[in-house]
Amino acid sequence: MKELQAEDASSKEKMLRLSVESGGCSGFQYAFTLDDKSKPEDRVFERDGVKLVVDKISFDFVKGATVDYAEELIRAAFQVTTNPSAVGGCSCKSSFMVKQ
Repeated sequence: MKELQAEDASSKEKMLRLSVESGGCSGFQYAFTLDDKSKPEDRVFERDGVKLVVDKISFDFVKGATVDYAEELIRAAFQVTTNPSAVGGCSCKSSFMVKQ
């Protein structure tokens, strides 16, 4: 995010938004987008000047999770690296199952 903000002046106020959607190979999937506004019901987390925004419903699925940027041979992307609310997922790391 810091590199993006440094390269593009219009990205200075952008926040990384994490949401959970139904779908994917395991039932739920993470979705990352850039957003320039947060809503009153959003949870906003900030570290080293970078803001992560999570909506109220998605927060229940990712409470206590860790987000990181990973560069791999096949892609470079933001990922949820650990999620205490998940019991499994697929190898793409974008899909997960919720603990019952």
